[in-house]
Order: sequence, then structure tokens, then C-alpha cells
Amino acid sequence: MFSVTVRDHMMIAHSFRGEVFGPAQRLHGATYVIDATFRRTALDADGIVVDIGRAAAQLHAVVAELDYRNLDDEPAFAGVNTSTEALAQVIADRLAARVHAGALGSAARELEGLVVTLRESHVAWASYERAL
Repeated sequence: MFSVTVRDHMMIAHSFRGEVFGPAQRLHGATYVIDATFRRTALDADGIVVDIGRAAAQLHAVVAELDYRNLDDEPAFAGVNTSTEALAQVIADRLAARVHAGALGSAARELEGLVVTLRESHVAWASYERAL
């Protein structure tokens, strides 16, 4: 399996519901480093997994929709605990929609998988993996 990873970052504010979250139930900020890994079994006709520039641009576009936002105020997240895991899935699903729409080029429609990892710090991160 071949893979290409592109990276971006974002800063958000949010709060959680539930005793398990302790002090994080209060409004707080988070800064994430985001890796999006695109996977395929065989390289395309150009000998690549995906165009890195397009992949980076599309990741940035998805992240820009969330960056510098209080996610508690975003209708898309009403009633959702925007945990690191949940945000990884949101970003992966939004990237997948862009892949299927052709935003990463027609050859990218042959991608087989995508993994999005959000790094909260050098010691903690979460990922979501999905098929394309």
C-alpha cells in the first residue's frame, strides 16, 4: 500500500458535556496539527498516490472551515461533543467528499483509503480511518 501525507493546523474553541471531561466541560481552546494520509494499492498513471499540492490545498480548505471558530456556536456541531476523535471523522468525511467530487483530480477517485490524525500535543493524538 502506498501513501502520501499532507499536514495543516487549526485552532478552535469548544466545550464538552459529560462528567468524564472534568474541567474541559468549560469553554477552552485547542490547537491541532492535522495529518491527512491518502492510500492506494497501485500508483496512478503518473506514478503518484495523489497530487500533493491538490491534497494540501483541499486539506487546508476543509480546515479553514473550522479554524478560529468556537465549535459550540457552529450549527453542524449542535449536540455533538467535538472530541479529537469526532473532529478527525468530520475532517476525513469532508475530505472524502472532495475526493469524490474530483477536487483532487480524476485519478484521485481511485484512492482506496484516507486516515486523518489530529495531534493535540506531542504525547496525545487521535485518528479516523475510512475507505474511499
